[in-house]
Amino acid sequence: MNLLDSVESLKGIGPKTAATLQKFGIKTVRDFLYNLPRDYENYQYYVPIAEIKPGKVVVRGKISNLKNRNTTRRNLTITEGVVTDASGALRVIWFNQKYRVNQFSADKEYLFTGNYEFKNGRYQLTTPSATLAPEIEATSSDLAPIYVAHGSIKSLDYKRLIENSKAIFNEIPDLLPSVPKNTRKNALFDAHFADTPEKAKTARDYLAYEELFELILAAKLNKKENEKLKSDKIPINLDKIKEFVAGLPFELTGAQKKASYEIFRDMEKGVPMNRLLQGDVGSGKTMVAAMAAYEAILGGHQVAFLAPTAILATQHYENIGRTLSKYGVKTALLIGSTKNKDKLKKLIKDGTVNLIVGTHALLTDDTEFSNLGLVIIDEQHRFGVEQRQKLLLKSPEGLAPHLLAMTATPIPRSLQLTIFGDLDVSILNELPKGRQPIETKIVPELEIQEKIYPEIAKTTENGQQVYWICRTIDEDSRIETISVKKRYEKLKQLFPKCKVDFLHGRMKPAEKDGIMGRFAEGEVQILVSTTVVEVGVDVPNASLMIIEDAEGYGLAQLHQLRGRVGRGTVASFCYLITSEGTKPTKRLKELEKSNDGFHLAEVDLSIRGPGEIYGALQHGALDLRIATLADTKLIHKAGEDVNAFLENPDNMLKYKELMASIARYQQITTLN
Repeated sequence: MNLLDSVESLKGIGPKTAATLQKFGIKTVRDFLYNLPRDYENYQYYVPIAEIKPGKVVVRGKISNLKNRNTTRRNLTITEGVVTDASGALRVIWFNQKYRVNQFSADKEYLFTGNYEFKNGRYQLTTPSATLAPEIEATSSDLAPIYVAHGSIKSLDYKRLIENSKAIFNEIPDLLPSVPKNTRKNALFDAHFADTPEKAKTARDYLAYEELFELILAAKLNKKENEKLKSDKIPINLDKIKEFVAGLPFELTGAQKKASYEIFRDMEKGVPMNRLLQGDVGSGKTMVAAMAAYEAILGGHQVAFLAPTAILATQHYENIGRTLSKYGVKTALLIGSTKNKDKLKKLIKDGTVNLIVGTHALLTDDTEFSNLGLVIIDEQHRFGVEQRQKLLLKSPEGLAPHLLAMTATPIPRSLQLTIFGDLDVSILNELPKGRQPIETKIVPELEIQEKIYPEIAKTTENGQQVYWICRTIDEDSRIETISVKKRYEKLKQLFPKCKVDFLHGRMKPAEKDGIMGRFAEGEVQILVSTTVVEVGVDVPNASLMIIEDAEGYGLAQLHQLRGRVGRGTVASFCYLITSEGTKPTKRLKELEKSNDGFHLAEVDLSIRGPGEIYGALQHGALDLRIATLADTKLIHKAGEDVNAFLENPDNMLKYKELMASIARYQQITTLN
């Protein structure tokens, strides 16, 4: 069997069904088989309606009184009905599932599985799955797979398609070297047809191991490929570096010294450095980058420093340029609004300029370097693979520049082991002396007037500045939240003595830069903004951060937003405003307790999985179907097995499907 054959080659899948599946990424037989159930319903334990208790329940009964109604506040369609059995009746409700009114026959019995809860003054069964009772009784198992709907192909439809393909499972070849206690064909079969929860778990554990093996193998192969490249050796100029450090107006942290030394040692080698510098907000990554740049320039090389926004590029240009100018380093800024670009590009090409800080303008074909030896990329996840490679190819022919990528999003250890494999990682986990921890408090929306407004008054009277973050730019009837513009108008009325301004992503770059510049200069006391201020903006005088509808953000993003304050020596505060009627989530409580981004990254991984954290690291989809990157034991086991696999070069020829399947991971698990 060829798992790469079109899904249309399977029994019961015609052109129309195949076209629908392909829209959702299910193009091959392999895609079809690996589209596993999102959950399983155990119908063995259904209870009479009169005996159910709050929590997850299974009930059997008929359904009637189905109707749809629309809500204007949140633009939802609510489908309601009543499920009855011999013992009683209960209300059932679905959100934005209009088709439910036509799904059921009044004279047939169904098994409903969902959450029975007290909401809006009464008990109800919320968004249950529903299956015809005779269909379950006709199977040999009480455990029923539940699949994600794919357009018109609902869970039951997909289940029938899988059952039609039962015969092919015995033909599935193994993907990996043999693993004790299981095979791929058995695992895939049990994932779809398990008759007990234990069998389903064992199957998914094996398939999760398979995914992690592929991901780790891709990362390790990238490491091997990088080691084949050549770069200029940049010797450590210890005397000059010591002079540089002695001239700083502050003392480096131990973590900064260690990270700098690791970078210097890497640049001494004849293979390109491929190092990720990760540090919590305010940990001093920019100074480490400045030292790396100075070291490369002392070695006769140019340095390109790529930043995602003009605001951030300008900030780096001013801070690093000011620090290095006293040592004769010539620095230039290349962004969209730079004047006399042609003249500047000639100076870059002939080597007159040592350090070029810029945005995407650095990537254009007519930006050429004399001797590019080091590329520094800030917030590297904001640039695609092709963009990063475009800059790396501007080095002298036959040589690759050293690469230092930086991220302010702390990365959980399990992600380091998988997504970045054996990538060299430097960690800044200390704050510079004098930095104040940020006190964080959760405040209900109803207490804004009592608790938040007095804090704004006190902060501005003391000459400090305030951020207020909103989720939307304009009013939106579908979302119960106050927009940037409405909050701006309200604060302008409440604080007439303060200069209040607003900022959002739809503004033109020059307009955004102007507002941010005025805030940085202290001309604006209160800045109402969307999350465009999330990364890199450095205003030491800002000491109060207010985040409205805080439960609508992920933990990593909240931590980044909070990090916009606490950058000076004054005590700083962050208030997380929760919407009316909502309880603080676990992530908000964790943020209230801890300022440690590395701890919060681990918490985020356990709460939300890798999606958000990974999304904050690099564009693209990790797309793990089964594995969780919180399973450190399975990661360790897969890592050991990958090492054993790589000891035999013949394996890469023998396991052709494996080598083909990891290609997508190889693009994800590299910085360059």
